[in-house]
Amino acid sequence: MARFARIALDVPLPRLFDYQAPGFSTDDVGRRVEVPFGKKILVGLVLEITDTPDCPEEKLKPLKAIDSTLPPLPSDVLDLFRFCASYYHYPIGQVALSALPTALRRWKFELPKPVVRYALTIAGQLALPDALPARAVARHRLAARLKTGSADSIELNHLCGDAPRVIQDWLEKGWAIIQEDAPAATAIVRPDLLKEQQAAVDAVKHDWGGFSAFLLHGITGSGKTEVYLRLVEETLSQGRQTLILVPEIGLTPQFTQRVAARFPETSISVLHSGLAEGERLLRWKQAAAGKAGIVLGTRLSVFTPMPGLGLIIVDEEHDASFSQQEGLRYSARDLAVFRARQRNIPVVLGSATPSLESWHNAETGRYTRLTLPDRATGASLPETSLIDIRNQLLDEGLSQRAILSIGETLSRREQALVFINRRGYAPVLHCPVCAWVAPCPRCSARLTLHRPRHRLRCHHCGHEERIPAACPACGNPDIRAIGQGTQRVEEALERHFPSARIIRADRDSTRRKGSWDTMQASIHSGKADLIVGTQLIAKGHDFPNLTLVIALDADGALFSLDFRAEERLFAQLMQVAGRAGRADKPGSVLIQTSFPDHPLFSSLATHDFAGFAQAQLAMRKTGLLPPFSRQAVLRAEAHQLSAAMAWLARAREIIPESPDVEIFEPVPAPMLKKAGLERAQLWLQSTSRGSLQKALQEWVPQLHTLRAAGIRWHLDVDPVEN
Repeated sequence: MARFARIALDVPLPRLFDYQAPGFSTDDVGRRVEVPFGKKILVGLVLEITDTPDCPEEKLKPLKAIDSTLPPLPSDVLDLFRFCASYYHYPIGQVALSALPTALRRWKFELPKPVVRYALTIAGQLALPDALPARAVARHRLAARLKTGSADSIELNHLCGDAPRVIQDWLEKGWAIIQEDAPAATAIVRPDLLKEQQAAVDAVKHDWGGFSAFLLHGITGSGKTEVYLRLVEETLSQGRQTLILVPEIGLTPQFTQRVAARFPETSISVLHSGLAEGERLLRWKQAAAGKAGIVLGTRLSVFTPMPGLGLIIVDEEHDASFSQQEGLRYSARDLAVFRARQRNIPVVLGSATPSLESWHNAETGRYTRLTLPDRATGASLPETSLIDIRNQLLDEGLSQRAILSIGETLSRREQALVFINRRGYAPVLHCPVCAWVAPCPRCSARLTLHRPRHRLRCHHCGHEERIPAACPACGNPDIRAIGQGTQRVEEALERHFPSARIIRADRDSTRRKGSWDTMQASIHSGKADLIVGTQLIAKGHDFPNLTLVIALDADGALFSLDFRAEERLFAQLMQVAGRAGRADKPGSVLIQTSFPDHPLFSSLATHDFAGFAQAQLAMRKTGLLPPFSRQAVLRAEAHQLSAAMAWLARAREIIPESPDVEIFEPVPAPMLKKAGLERAQLWLQSTSRGSLQKALQEWVPQLHTLRAAGIRWHLDVDPVEN
């Protein structure tokens, strides 16, 4: 009997494509195939095998080739693709192919080198690490790891990019010796758990036999990571795998080191977009084969095949980085919960400042809330004070009290962090004569001044241009920088504290590979006195000698059009405040504001997240905003706003009527122009997820048939941005 395969292809059409597949069986579902598609040859995935194609057999083309070198993707991963395509209303082929490692999206790829397990002994304690220069941070990490026991090449390459060559060099110098048998791992002393930590571990283990969702709410420094490690330990003891999701690449090295130190004999696959194609494929294959006991990665890792998956952990679950904002727009946190339910396993969502959606789920009983109210080290929470900067003369954004506090901290040989979530030198270049400001020609935004490179740069589209010698509008040569960014604050601190060792940590200063790791090592080792940073340094980092945090320019989000702005500001400030006083030295936090009576700052000063969350949820309930409603937004962009608005108006006319779904009129986007295109949006809202999904299921197929010449559009379900 003839067989036919239904193939998912990376094309913007919400359907599968039938091909002749004689000799195929259901065992081939999930395999990669190469197929003709028009004049192209594409890579696809077999999602179904059928005897009854959707069109006449004679019109179907045969498959060109099938990849038998890799095992087929398991059924649970394929079901995850189907759910994702259905819920987010995105073409199934684009979901499936975008979830694969980049190398597998092409037909030909280089097979990665086999994993080598190194069993080494550091030969001379005086040779390593003392023989290494202080700046060789990656090699110091490599030497420290090898002292704990054997490790495989995947893990070591993550610690040091050229680990095989470095190890060979050490062997030749006699600094390291290969052992016939792997040396026993150095015993890792497990800290005693606080009562609340033990209760959290016990609660998860109690429900180990099936699906349960836990919200682990712990203040900064409360030992959430230790709870994770105990649960990973339990999972490994059962011979099963753990998936750990972190929001950003910058958090993976320190998390990996801590996990590797606790489980030196367990293979760890670290997955994120910063890896080379071959390396990522190697780690993905290791996880898919069940050889990696722990998979640690950023949001795309939620799709990783893991046959022995027994536990999912989402750290910093509130972080917006878990939401993909291009192509397939999905929430990795929400997919993690779906996958845990699908596999009938527990999922733990951890945060010091949970998202209000997760907090509401805990309040209503959908999640079980576990609370860690105290710091695991016994350290006190930092004392938080507000600096009222109304009617104060600031020095490049710094109040006199802030400057004095920094000086006192440095005199005690302690570290201080100045937090300002704006990179560059200044956000505005301004002419005081005619009021001209430097605009981005491609966006509804101003260009940011980057003084070290003498450039103006748009942080939305990447456009760059030279700093003009005079005002382009009136010719005035006295154009001025207005406002502060990290570079300008750094310059001011250098002037006030010329002998201080200052590190600036933002996206500009950490562009080079390994630069952020080097900065962290310098801060940890005491080679930095003052840190100026953006949100890059706000979360997940533990610097024992950091005792003072100063937050500048925190008011901007208080009056934003985005109803989530206050939630994000509170989380950001509480996270950065949590960097202070984590060890045996008391910490203090100073927040500069022109609105010291705002309720947000009152809750922040008392570390009262629960009170803040309660007030925010009450306001959202009154306005029927998420989590008390579900939203979707259809966004369109064109060279002219009128074209985008007209297309959205036609799209609105074909929305199926439903008494439970509120349909708004098309409106221009808050940022009207971006990257040369003008943008508009159409919002839908319902108090019923089911009613909204039903309307979208009927509407989206019609959108694909709606003429859209010159229009780019996408649908965003559960949007996190206006």
